[in-house]
Amino acid sequence: MQLSILTVRLSICRLASDNGLPEWLPTDGFLSITRTADELSIVCEERYVPDEVQSQRGWVGFKVQGPIDFSEVGVLASLATPLAESGVSIFAISTYDTDYVLIGEKDLEQSLVVLAAAGHKISQGVQS
Repeated sequence: MQLSILTVRLSICRLASDNGLPEWLPTDGFLSITRTADELSIVCEERYVPDEVQSQRGWVGFKVQGPIDFSEVGVLASLATPLAESGVSIFAISTYDTDYVLIGEKDLEQSLVVLAAAGHKISQGVQS
């Protein structure tokens, strides 16, 4: 699988489920919004997130080069399994065209080694 590393640091934010979309949301770059009955989750560049927002900062992302056909099986598993076996926690995001796997910035070097050993090809510095 061909992967690229996103060039931005990301933050994973949690707001109340009944919260409206915040004014600080970026209008460009990486942005993922998911609302459930329990929460409103936002993933975006950490530079946009105010200090008072509940968030986990310091995430980096791998983008699977897509588009990926909906019938393709095991895409996330091929990334998640070797990372889990090496003790790296992930946060996965899927879009219509592809998948993203976020890892803590502290785990980047280990993840590069693990994913390369699992047969993935990784290119540096790609925009979201």
